[in-house]
Amino acid sequence: MNSLFIGIDVSSKNNAVYFMNPNGEKHCSFTVQNNLKGAKILSEKVVSAMGKHSFQSVIFGLESTSVYGDHLVSFLREDYELSKFDKKIHVLNAKQVKKFKDSYADLPKNDAVDAFVIADHLRFGRINKEVYMDDYRYKALQNLTRARFFAVQNLTKEKQRFLNFLFLKFSNLATEKVFSDKFGATSLAVIEEFLTVDEISNMDFDSLLKFVSAKGKNRFDNPEAVTKALQAAARGSYRLPKTINDSVNQVLSIQISSIRALETQINAFDKAISEQIKIIPNTLESIGGIGSVYAAGIIAEIGDINRFNNQASVAKYAGLAWTQYQSGSFEAQNTRLIKSGNRYLRYYLIEAANSVRRCTPEYAHYYNLKLKEVNKYQHKRALALTARKLVRLVFVLLKTNRLYIPSDK
Repeated sequence: MNSLFIGIDVSSKNNAVYFMNPNGEKHCSFTVQNNLKGAKILSEKVVSAMGKHSFQSVIFGLESTSVYGDHLVSFLREDYELSKFDKKIHVLNAKQVKKFKDSYADLPKNDAVDAFVIADHLRFGRINKEVYMDDYRYKALQNLTRARFFAVQNLTKEKQRFLNFLFLKFSNLATEKVFSDKFGATSLAVIEEFLTVDEISNMDFDSLLKFVSAKGKNRFDNPEAVTKALQAAARGSYRLPKTINDSVNQVLSIQISSIRALETQINAFDKAISEQIKIIPNTLESIGGIGSVYAAGIIAEIGDINRFNNQASVAKYAGLAWTQYQSGSFEAQNTRLIKSGNRYLRYYLIEAANSVRRCTPEYAHYYNLKLKEVNKYQHKRALALTARKLVRLVFVLLKTNRLYIPSDK
């Protein structure tokens, strides 16, 4: 097909643009501002080129660069003048573009060259399907589910840093299972209200028992045993010099506030997501263990299921596919997950799989089978395989708009 290929290197201020003819020759290149005025100039130049050279179609490509390309893509999709032409818009994986660029020898690194590489990548083909859906409900939902994803990542990192400082203050509380949840109300109360481990070590047992029971709201089955374990942990922990101990207490106090703020933020996201998903009919919530948040995370990234030919293409899009290593008659049985794929979709599928295997016997059985197959990374591997199995179900339910009916097993 006689197509005009347009590579766009996006930045916060400017967009470098490269027009490429079907034979690979340069048509033109220029830079416009990344704003409405610049987008209109780009549109005018496209319309002019299409009219003068009778191109049959125009194919746009830009790298995935945070939010800086979102406005431009929306403009290109909806601009009235461009709607007269057969057009496609692709957002390319940055790693994919870099590997394509590596096939050229000694290309410099600048915006104009990057725009050329994107255009040439489009010309060669072998790129993903268009990723933008017509239904803005998916994008609205995606804004919430992706923001929640980052909040969860931040919470995980903050908790890990917290545990490092907890070891400094109260080494045995960090390493031993005194409380079932180190971030539970009682555990955090101990950390906040006792400035040193000596206070716990020297405290009257009955007073400490009363403290533990009150902070645990009398929910411990055996508060005496918990209190004994806490006091024993305190007596066996390292002691810090006072100056260092004071600074550690300050850090822990700030981190606890940060953890609570992030948890509040995630709860707010969950409520907003639960409301937003109501306007998108789906059958995923009929699967035991998949609530509105996980269903939303999956649907927001998949969008219109008809974009995908089969469940394998959904799995590959999510990065839940394995590399092949074969040479001659040898083919490796244990290979790694591919490094490409939509990390948000992969995250929500794996989290959903972890929840489903706790609630659905069929998936619990499958997870346990895979858990026993190897001696290394059992949980991580079994969970990835369970998520891959879940993809097949997700594809069928979305494609047929049917409710999930559990099997006997």
